[in-house]
Amino acid sequence: MDVLKDFKEKAASNLQTIIFAEGDDERIIRAAAEVEAEKIAKIIILAEAESIQKQAEEYGVDLSGIEIINPEKSEYIAEFTDEFYELRKHKGIAKEEAEKIVKDPLYFATMMIYTNKADGMVAGAANATGNVLRPAFQIVKTAEGISTVSSAIIMVLKDKSFGEDGVLVVSDCAVNPAPNSDQLAEIAITTADTTKRLLGFEPRVAMLSFSTMGSAKHENVDNVRNAVGIAHKNAPHLKIDGEMQADAALVESVGSRKAPGSEIAGKANVLIFPDLQSGNIGYKLVQRLAGADAVGPILQGLAAPINDLSRGCSVDDVVNLTAITAVQAQN
Repeated sequence: MDVLKDFKEKAASNLQTIIFAEGDDERIIRAAAEVEAEKIAKIIILAEAESIQKQAEEYGVDLSGIEIINPEKSEYIAEFTDEFYELRKHKGIAKEEAEKIVKDPLYFATMMIYTNKADGMVAGAANATGNVLRPAFQIVKTAEGISTVSSAIIMVLKDKSFGEDGVLVVSDCAVNPAPNSDQLAEIAITTADTTKRLLGFEPRVAMLSFSTMGSAKHENVDNVRNAVGIAHKNAPHLKIDGEMQADAALVESVGSRKAPGSEIAGKANVLIFPDLQSGNIGYKLVQRLAGADAVGPILQGLAAPINDLSRGCSVDDVVNLTAITAVQAQN
C-alpha cells in the first residue's frame, strides 16, 4: 500500500526511538526485528533480556541492535519513582507505591517518554485500551487545548472510488463509549488535524448518524447535529458536515439526493461515528468483509505519541503502527 510505504519512508528519514512495552509477546518480538531491519525506528523492548533472547532464538528472530530494558531492574527506577511521586502525590500516593507502579511496563514506557528518553510507545497487543491509556492520562496527559482523547483508524480500501483514492480515516473506534456533542465536535476537529498531518490531504469530514439532514428525529440525531454546529463554530476553516447516513457520506449519487448542496455528501474521506459501538463494529465489518487494511488505532489528543494496538493485531499491524508513531514523533 502506498500510504504505508509513505509512512515508512518518512519514518526512516528521521529515526525516532519507539518503545515496545509488551516484550514477551511473539508478535512484538518479530515486529521489533522487522522494524530494525527496515530501519523505520530505533526500538526499545521492555523485557527481561535473557528470557526475550531465548524466545527470539526459538522464533528464529535476530534482536541485534535492539535495546532491551528490564523495568524491574532498570537504572531509571529511582528517577522515575521520584518523578511519578511528584506527579501523583496530590492523589495521596506513597513513595513505595510509586516505585511499584513505575516498574509496570506500561508506566515505565510512559515515564521513558515523559523524561525524554524515548519519543513514542506502541502497546496494546496484550493489554486493553484502558490499560494503555491510564498511564498516558496520568503522566503525559492531553495536548494543549484538547480535553477529549480519541482514536483514528486509517482504512485502505481495495475500491479506490471511496474516500481519498481508497483511503478513509474513521473515528472514534476505541476510546469514547458515548461522546456528547462537545466531545464529538472535538473528535471531528482532532481527526481532521490527524488526517492533514499524517496523510497530507484535505479532510472532508462527515458526521454519521441514522439520519441525513433531519430525515429522522431522535435525541441521538440531535447529539450529532449539535456537534456539527459546535465544530463549525470552533473550526470554521474545516470542511465538516452532517448529520448524514453512511451511504450519503460515501456515494455521490446518494449524497446528491439526500443532502443536496452539501460539499461533503458523497465525497467524505473522514467519517466520525456517533458512538464507540457503531465505530468499532463499523470499521471491523469493513476490514473483514471488504478486505480493507485497518491501520491503528492511532491515539490523538495526547501530548506525546502513544498508540494502542488491537489485541488481535498481526506483526504487520505492529510494524505499520510503529511507522505512524515515529512520524507523529517527528512533528
